[in-house]
Amino acid sequence: MVFSKCRKEDDSVLFIDASKEFEKSKNQNILTDENIEKIVESYKEKKEIEKFSRLVSLKEIEDNDYNLNIPRYLDTFEKEEAIDLESLAEEIKKLEIEEIAVDKEIDGYCKELGIEPPFKINEVR
Repeated sequence: MVFSKCRKEDDSVLFIDASKEFEKSKNQNILTDENIEKIVESYKEKKEIEKFSRLVSLKEIEDNDYNLNIPRYLDTFEKEEAIDLESLAEEIKKLEIEEIAVDKEIDGYCKELGIEPPFKINEVR
């Protein structure tokens, strides 16, 4: 958090969520020069970057009872890709048919060798 007590020209607050701006390391995560540059540039220029930084008016902060919780002002949620259930169901059906074919092939090899197969052949659901 950075506070400037003697500001005169601006009545807004810049919220920056840099929680994803690092490189993973074994013992401790590392801020790269690029990460630091992005954070500092956004701060100095009061630059709004989607899902990273946002200028918020004092009025909006007041309306939120002066709650300075970053997620209240900055949406960093990444929308997940929609799952096509129909194509997934078709893929599962194909895999089940392939499984039965492989099971029958293994069953044939077991009969040739004169041993019991380790499973019973499934039927398509």
